[in-house]
Amino acid sequence: MIPAAAAGNTLDLAGLKALRGLAGRDDPRALQAAARQFEALFLQMMLKGMRAASFGDPLFGSSQMELYRDLADRQVALDLAGRTGLGLSELLARQLGGRAGAAPPTPTPTAVPRAAVSAPPETTAAPADLDGTPEGFVRALWPQAQAAARDLGVAPEFLLAQAALETGWGRAVIRHADGRSSHNLFGIKAGPGWRGETVATGSLEYRDGVMVRERSAFRAYGSWAESFQDYVEFLRTNPRYREALTHAGDPHAFAGALQAAGYATDPAYADKIRSILAGGRFHRLVAAARGTAPVAT
Repeated sequence: MIPAAAAGNTLDLAGLKALRGLAGRDDPRALQAAARQFEALFLQMMLKGMRAASFGDPLFGSSQMELYRDLADRQVALDLAGRTGLGLSELLARQLGGRAGAAPPTPTPTAVPRAAVSAPPETTAAPADLDGTPEGFVRALWPQAQAAARDLGVAPEFLLAQAALETGWGRAVIRHADGRSSHNLFGIKAGPGWRGETVATGSLEYRDGVMVRERSAFRAYGSWAESFQDYVEFLRTNPRYREALTHAGDPHAFAGALQAAGYATDPAYADKIRSILAGGRFHRLVAAARGTAPVAT
């Protein structure tokens, strides 16, 4: 486990040192802890804003009291972030997971674009056939990615990179209330024309440049292969992606074309996919999946 001090005590610098050590070893737990620290900072700013809006304490007010209240607010913010919080830490970890190598709990289509981040599902544990690591993710899904890539004319590694961004390397696949996986790898919403199973969950959407929280119905599948197949069909039959498919042979251009066509509302969506594609670790995992190199972690 991450040392409690890494996210639980505002005065304990040893905890932050331990967190830096985890990050230096590319430990996936470091991303979760850092996300909690960020949420704590956000909560602290909220508390500070509320303090500033008050009339103060004319009787006991002093610089020493202000320092004490500031420290107390920091600790309250850390405690809240380490418990229920606002859910920002899970969302940040999911959105950044593609770059860090693993994530808990980030974007996608229907006839209406959706955000690059989905709120954490009821259960964030990885499905039984995915272990929540980039290695397990690539190894388990490579065959399905190859089949879908042939049908769509894209590189299989692009599909894995996009799915990794959407699901935090499989750790944040949307789940039903009873714990069953939706197998939704690409965050496709259930529009009016969808006749299959659905699952409702929250997501963060960018509306007029502002990120807002919404609740939507997403498509659910019986297997990972069905998710890949529906993704191919979704892009092929939706006119808005006709131009994007002309760039299918160039992963980086394809990522930008998908974003331009409205696949995701996150303004950094294409760059996040490109970041995963450019990662040395990801290259090694793809090479291993192709059978040309051993898995290196």
